[in-house]
Amino acid sequence: MTRIFENFTTTDLDSLLERISASHVGVLGDFALDVYVFVDRDANELSLETGLPVQPVLRYEVALGGAGNVANNLADLKCRHVEAFGVLGDDPWGREIQRLLALKNVRIDDLLTQQDAWATVAYLKPYEGETEKRRFDFGFFNRLSTETADRLLERVAARLPELDALIVNEQVGNGIHSPYLRGKLRELLEAHRDKIVIVDSRNHSEAYPAAILKINDHEAARLAGYEYPVGALVLKENALEAARLLHRRIGRPVFITRGARGLIVADESGLQEIPGIQVLGRIDPVGAGDATLAGIASALAVGATAAEAAVFGNIVAAITVLKLRQTGTATPAEVLAVGAQPDYVYRPELAEDPRAARILPGTEFELIGERQPPPTFTHAIFDHDGTISTLREGWETIMEPMMARAILGPSYQSANDSLYHRVVDRVREYIDKSTGVQTLVQMQGLVAMVREFDLVPEDEVLDEHGYKEIFNAELLRLVRQRVAKLERGELEIADFTMKNAVALLHALHQKGVKLYLASGTDAADVKREAAALGYAELFEGRIHGAVGDAAKEVKRLVLDRILREIGDAASLITFGDGPLEIRETHKRGGYTVGVASDELRRFSLNAAKRSRLVRAGVDLIVPDFSQLDALLAYLQVRT
Repeated sequence: MTRIFENFTTTDLDSLLERISASHVGVLGDFALDVYVFVDRDANELSLETGLPVQPVLRYEVALGGAGNVANNLADLKCRHVEAFGVLGDDPWGREIQRLLALKNVRIDDLLTQQDAWATVAYLKPYEGETEKRRFDFGFFNRLSTETADRLLERVAARLPELDALIVNEQVGNGIHSPYLRGKLRELLEAHRDKIVIVDSRNHSEAYPAAILKINDHEAARLAGYEYPVGALVLKENALEAARLLHRRIGRPVFITRGARGLIVADESGLQEIPGIQVLGRIDPVGAGDATLAGIASALAVGATAAEAAVFGNIVAAITVLKLRQTGTATPAEVLAVGAQPDYVYRPELAEDPRAARILPGTEFELIGERQPPPTFTHAIFDHDGTISTLREGWETIMEPMMARAILGPSYQSANDSLYHRVVDRVREYIDKSTGVQTLVQMQGLVAMVREFDLVPEDEVLDEHGYKEIFNAELLRLVRQRVAKLERGELEIADFTMKNAVALLHALHQKGVKLYLASGTDAADVKREAAALGYAELFEGRIHGAVGDAAKEVKRLVLDRILREIGDAASLITFGDGPLEIRETHKRGGYTVGVASDELRRFSLNAAKRSRLVRAGVDLIVPDFSQLDALLAYLQVRT
C-alpha cells in the first residue's frame, strides 16, 4: 500500500487548505473554558478575615477548551463557516466562551443556556512558576434537562443540511451527552448517514455507530478487548488490531491517535500508519487531540480521503503542541511551513527496544526495514563529526554548561538547586533532541530557552550568532589542542577517526565513487580538520559546511545539488551518525547507513545514537567500520 504521508506534497496541502477555506463545519459538544491563574508566592500576605495566606494572582489567561477548542481550531484553519451547538450556564464563564467564539466569527446562535442545574464547564488551573497545582472544576454536577436536549437537537437537525461536516465532541461525564440525548442523537445520525459526522468521545465512543470514529489508543484497545493500566504504552500490534476490529464493527472510517507516535486509520482501503512528527523544544500536549480532530474533520468535509485527513490532522497537532500553557491552534501558514517537509519519527517501537533488532548474520550490522542497498552507487555523502572524525568528541559537555550559563545569566552562581537542575535538565533534553542539526539552529533554540526562563534582562539576551560565537570559542580550544598534538606526532590520525573510516573513504574513492563531506560545522573548520586528518583530497573539493545562515542547511543543500546532477537518489548512499542527514536522504529516496558510533572509544555501539537513527528512518546501522570487508561486501563494492 502507498505510504500516503510520504507522498503528500506542498501542492496537496495548498489545494486542501484552499478547499477548507470554503467549508462549513459544525461542532456539537461540551464547550469549556480553561482559566490559567498565575500565582506569585513572593507577594504573599495573610488574609485579615481568616488569617490564612492568600494566593496573590500575578495575571490570568483564558482559553477555549473542549468543543470550544475544536471550534477555535476550525476557525484558525480558516473554515469559511463554523457553527457551535452546546449548552452553557448563565454565568461569567459561559459569557466568556461566547465572547471568545464570537471573536473568531463562530456562529453561536445555537449555544443554549440552561438556567437550572447547569454551570458552564470551566477548569481553573493555578500555576506557581512552571508547576500546575490542583485545579478547580466547574460544571461537575450538571444535569441536562430533556427540554434542553430536545431544543439542542432541533437546532442541530435544522442546520445539518447546511453543514459539510458535523463534529460530535464528548468531554465530560456530566456534559450534554445524557442517556436521553444520546438516544435521540443516535436516531438523528442514523437518519443522516449520508452526512460526514465524526465522533470524539471520552466516555461514549460506541454511542453513535453511524458516525466516523476518532479515538485514542487506550480507549480503542479497551473496546477491542485489550486491557492496559492508565499511562501504559499500547502496543502497536494491539492498536492496529483495534482499528481493524472497530472499522469492521461500525463500517465507517476509524482514526486512532497514538500521541507522539502518530495515528492509525482504518477504512475500506485498509490500514494506514501515519508516524508522529518530530518537534524540537518543549511541548504541551493539552488540546492536541482537539487540534487533530479539527484537522481530520475539516479535511473530510472537503472530500479528502481518510488517510489524507489523518496526515493533515497529524500536521495540525504537531504545530499546536509547541504552544505552551495554552490550547493551541494552527494557521494555514503554519501548516504549510511544517507540512512542506515534516520530520517523521519512524519505528519508535524498534528505536526504544533493541531486543527487536535484526542483525545481519556474521556481522554487527542491524538491518532496518526491507530496503536493500542500491546495486551500484556513484555518490556517497559523509557526515563528519562522529561519522569519520572524533576531533570534536565531547562537544555536548561544552555545550551543556555554556547553555546553562546563558539561561541563568546573572543568577548562575546564586541559583538554588531546584532552579539549576531544572535548567540543566531542560538543556540536556534539548541537546538530545537537536543533535545533528546546525549549531546555529541549536543556538536559536537556546535564545528561545533564555527567554522562556526569563532570568536575563532582555537587552542582554544575545542572538543565535552571539551564542554560537561563545560556544565555538570554547569548542575550538579543545579541537586546536588535539590538532596540535596530532601535528607534533604525539597522537596519530587513527586516534581521532572512527575505526577504519579512512580506509572506507579510500576504498570508495578507488572505485570511482564521488565523495561529499557535509557538516553542520562551519565550512572553514571542516576543511581545516579534514586536511589535518589527511583525507581532504579524497573529496576533491566537495567539502561543505555551515555558512552562517540557519535557513541554509548544508546537508539539505548538498543532497539537492547531487540530485540535480544525477537525476534521482537511486545511486546515492549517505553515511552519518546524526538524524538530520539520515532523515533528509530518506525523504529523497536515498539509501542510508547510520553510524551509531561511540566517539570516545572510536568503536562499538552507542545505544542513544542507534535509537535516534532508527527514528530518522535509517536503512542499515553499523557501530563503526571495523568490519570493513563485510560492509563493502554488503554494499556490493568490489575491492
